[in-house]
Amino acid sequence: MRNYIIFGFEHYNPLGLVRSLGENGINPIGIIIRNPRKITSKSKFLDKIYFVNSIKEGYDILKNNFDGCQNFIFSSDDQIANFLDAHYDELKKKYVFFNAGKQGALDDYQNKYNILKMAERHGIPYLKTWTVKKGEIPTDIQYPIITKAIISTLDNWKDDMIICRSETELREAYKVIRSDTILLQKYIVKKNELCMEGCSVKHGTDVLISIAAQYNYQLEDSYSPYMQVSNLKNKELKIKLKKMLEDIEYEGIFEIEFLVDNDDSLYFLEINFRNSTWSYASTIAGMPLPVLWSKGMIGELKVSECEKKINPPFDAIVEFDDYRNRVKTGMISKRQWFKELKNAKCKYYIGKNDIKPFVSVCIHKAKKVLHIVKE
Repeated sequence: MRNYIIFGFEHYNPLGLVRSLGENGINPIGIIIRNPRKITSKSKFLDKIYFVNSIKEGYDILKNNFDGCQNFIFSSDDQIANFLDAHYDELKKKYVFFNAGKQGALDDYQNKYNILKMAERHGIPYLKTWTVKKGEIPTDIQYPIITKAIISTLDNWKDDMIICRSETELREAYKVIRSDTILLQKYIVKKNELCMEGCSVKHGTDVLISIAAQYNYQLEDSYSPYMQVSNLKNKELKIKLKKMLEDIEYEGIFEIEFLVDNDDSLYFLEINFRNSTWSYASTIAGMPLPVLWSKGMIGELKVSECEKKINPPFDAIVEFDDYRNRVKTGMISKRQWFKELKNAKCKYYIGKNDIKPFVSVCIHKAKKVLHIVKE
């Protein structure tokens, strides 16, 4: 008897994992890090839940439970994926989880400099980049630039992403950046972003890139929570990316991100070696990545043969985030928003047959409002 274990936070990312499995007849076990805002743990598809206070506590659950040798672990967070990677030798006898064939290998590619150099070796373009110690300013720097933590496992690492249009702004940014080593990257006003979801088995020799998402509106320093989902049509790029994953020897679910500039040129950003926020849209498209990956890992199918044509493309929406971005700011009316919500084929919180996570978030938000009013 195999166990399917979701190790994650109370967030709609691991909720998508739970639903992708549950809607396909697999009721997973949850190792959920506690949070007052209940999301993942409210899903009806979870067979059993272990609540923990930390990643280390979750790891102890893994060490002391679950017999057998092919239990699957699905991670949806860089810190958890990195922790499992650091304990690969201890876990591999009992578990199948996202990896690159040896302990600590994924940690090397979570380093943004290393993954950019890997992209360069495969002829995939990326924006001009400098790696510096905090406080250093390269002599050939070209403004504007954006600062980034070189490793994405630091708590609140996104706070280190700051757009700087001059040396003065960069020096001010250094005062609040917490990372010791910084990636400085040429900043462009993006036309869009391209995010691809997929999975890889057999040490990266069998790869599926299932969906490609582009955003319906842009945010300057973040991704948009409203997108259109289709297949990746760029065959040359698909070949290069598959070869890149093969060289990494990656086995797992992944997300690959690109910037799109005004002339539609693509610039590689990163690979997330874990389940990502948009992967549930792949399930809606008929390609549930957790199911396909786990079957591929035990030889029941070839994941590269599982791509389905998405025709027509469809919209996906993160309900609460998009409402805040567009309705609260006056970008569109409530009436227009509810019309677009109704037409979106993929909703990341509202589950037609799994409504409790959505209701739980609504109740949590209502309690916060009432608390503010009372004060």
